[in-house]
Amino acid sequence: MVEFDATAEVNLTGFALVSSIIISTGSLAWGYASMGLETIPRWMIAFGALWLVSLWQGWKWFSPLGLFLSVLSAILGLWFSFPIGWMFSGAIFALFAWDMAELRQKLHFMTSRDDVKGVARRHIARVSFLTLGGLLFASFLILWWRQWTDEWGMFLLGATFIGSLQIIAWFRR
Repeated sequence: MVEFDATAEVNLTGFALVSSIIISTGSLAWGYASMGLETIPRWMIAFGALWLVSLWQGWKWFSPLGLFLSVLSAILGLWFSFPIGWMFSGAIFALFAWDMAELRQKLHFMTSRDDVKGVARRHIARVSFLTLGGLLFASFLILWWRQWTDEWGMFLLGATFIGSLQIIAWFRR
């Protein structure tokens, strides 16, 4: 097996992974903070920072833990009638982050003869469309239940901007 250049892997998936962790923990923290809680959002932000540190430390076991705790936090938030958009967003982007971490591991074992960039681009495109679908579904529910806020609109605008930057970066390669 021929060794694979890890810098290509980091360039293709690194930005998506880091931004999805930040968006996931930020969304959950914002949702909990909007309900008047102060301590739990701080712990969520600290957990998100630890998740980011785990990437540089190479702790492969941390992404499944991050996914589990993020989804659990989102479920608890929905159970207590916290804002549905922030809970959905936290869970969706945690799933995206976990998937990007798994993709990075898969790419690491590919040979130089494989179409590494093509595999990464196709995978990220598929998962991005699923994430977009989840955000659209959450937005539909927010509109249906008349919970739309300016913060949610700004969040969607920011997520669209980050996604557009990622797409532009891929096409420039």
